[in-house]
Amino acid sequence: MAVTSLEIERREVVLGGQAFGAAGAYERIAGVLRFAVDPSLPDHRLIADMERAPRNAEGHVEFSADFYLLQPVDAARGNRRLLLDVPNRGRKIALGMFNGGVSVPEPVDAEHFGNGFLMRHGYAVAWVGWQVDVPRRDGLMALVAPVARGVSGRVRCEWRPNAPGDVLPLADRYHLPYPAADLDDPEASLMVREHAGAEPVAVPRDAWRFAKRDGDRLVSDPGHLHLRAGFVPGRIYDLVYRAQDPPLVGLGFLAMRDTAGFLKHGGGAAGNPAAGRLDRAYVFGVSQSGRFLRHLLYLGLTEDETGRAVFDAVVPHVAGGRRGEFNMRFGQASLNAVESPGSLFPFTDEEQRDPVTGHRGALLGRLRARRRVPRIFATNTSAEYWRGDASLIHSDVEGRADVEPPAEVRAYLLAGSQHTPGALPPLDADPNTGARGRQTFNTVTYAPLLRALLVNLDRWVSDGVEPPSSAVPRLRDGSAVTPESTAGLLGKIAGVRMPDRVSRPARLDFGPELETKGIASSLPPKVGAPYPAFVSALDADGNETAGLRPAELLAPLATFTGWNLRHPSQGAPGDLMSMMGSTLPFPLTRADRERTGDPRRSIEERYGSRAGYLSTLREAVAPAVAARHLLAEDVEAIVERGGALWDFLHRGA
Repeated sequence: MAVTSLEIERREVVLGGQAFGAAGAYERIAGVLRFAVDPSLPDHRLIADMERAPRNAEGHVEFSADFYLLQPVDAARGNRRLLLDVPNRGRKIALGMFNGGVSVPEPVDAEHFGNGFLMRHGYAVAWVGWQVDVPRRDGLMALVAPVARGVSGRVRCEWRPNAPGDVLPLADRYHLPYPAADLDDPEASLMVREHAGAEPVAVPRDAWRFAKRDGDRLVSDPGHLHLRAGFVPGRIYDLVYRAQDPPLVGLGFLAMRDTAGFLKHGGGAAGNPAAGRLDRAYVFGVSQSGRFLRHLLYLGLTEDETGRAVFDAVVPHVAGGRRGEFNMRFGQASLNAVESPGSLFPFTDEEQRDPVTGHRGALLGRLRARRRVPRIFATNTSAEYWRGDASLIHSDVEGRADVEPPAEVRAYLLAGSQHTPGALPPLDADPNTGARGRQTFNTVTYAPLLRALLVNLDRWVSDGVEPPSSAVPRLRDGSAVTPESTAGLLGKIAGVRMPDRVSRPARLDFGPELETKGIASSLPPKVGAPYPAFVSALDADGNETAGLRPAELLAPLATFTGWNLRHPSQGAPGDLMSMMGSTLPFPLTRADRERTGDPRRSIEERYGSRAGYLSTLREAVAPAVAARHLLAEDVEAIVERGGALWDFLHRGA
């Protein structure tokens, strides 16, 4: 087995032994997993620069990763299911997504476990570090990988600042950068665009340098970029420079695969704390880590070194049609740029041909050849559709026909929601980037839909009970439309400004060695023809008609979108924000509607009173429970949150 040891640093009960329903008390186990893999295996030769990695005495490649496990203290009280949560930029996400808890590096308080859903249902929940660029601080989870010594190559960074400044790190947010190999690199280039649709303009080489601030002094530094005139909020900056000695970022896939294999199949003698406890393993990833899972499926890395399946199901959440720089030389796992290797064809599960490039490919091609495709739930929000790539997973690249997911896959749009579950009251700014929106952020929470989907997935894998059919915008019934076509309705709402432009993913060429060796020789890439992009059609209220409808759309108080415009104070106000959506409240009264000319019926006309609204909401949720889109156990919480949303809007949101 590729896991050579687990070094346990802490093992203790959580919340003082508090019981989570029938599953009882839980324990946490934290430590470091150590791995050694045979580089000669066919699957391992897919890892970029594997042939350049140092070997141990047995000829294997060694690496290690942070490890964390929550499981019932009493093994007999668990459900024998593992949920392996792929950390997002080193952070634990599953407790926030499924339990509605507060996502923190170390879940220790009751609020971190939220409603206890995963624990009450008896899941073992595990995390393992897979990113080499995550700093070892604040409880973040990272991978320690060997490097390819003596190798140099080009790196591309992209930023869109939301605040003025003159120094930026050569990485996304807090991540570790690839240091510049030469501070005076004459080939390094910096480009800037005014907005998303503008042509890039070169910044003179003498106007910027590799440097950072040390108090009031500016000092040379290979990990930072200094722009003498300062960075303008809203503009898009693109730097290409040379670095050296890249780590093998693709080993993150083997860390994830082999952790699942160790917990599911490993014995107690091997140090497995979950030995004999697990029958099924489901892997879940959000956003960046959802793209990681699409990439893992593309590489076919779902079996251990002996050929045993380690993942019974894979859930890439809010990944859209993208993958990422997860298996390439100088890959930046944290990069979220559109024109990146993560935006490359293929997008659909089954084979498709791009008539423009002549390329053929399928996301599940390698797995289909083995006839071992796991169950897959691909879930996205309106934000990934407005980003332009989510519809590519279920439509052809010509935009002419729907492509139905294969029998092992379900695809779902979580209608009317933004990239992250909406908060109530909504936040003033994106906590990750500081970005603000022109409109109030989207307040829809899709967590109840996710919980129901996990129950459906488990029944599908374990008992063969077919889950609800895929629910996505489709061309054949008119529920898939162009983003621009929605302006006819949304543009009539007072105070709503439609985007000046909606970007679409394009065909990109990074050079001939990217697919075979993981080397991007053309940076920035050559940009070709755009792909078509579709979003859901809208009803008379401006809410999406396709997909699984959350409770907020079953008895609506507002129009909820997956898009928002950048706040004018942060530049490029006609561009879409990244990831955040909007809440556009209905008029409160008929008089308000008539005064503003709003085309939507008022809240007063729809429900009469708060009690009338809550009664309508409760009635509207019942069919969704019967259809297995929502869980009966969530109904009271859904109605309670509906009351809170009513109160928020009537306070004058």
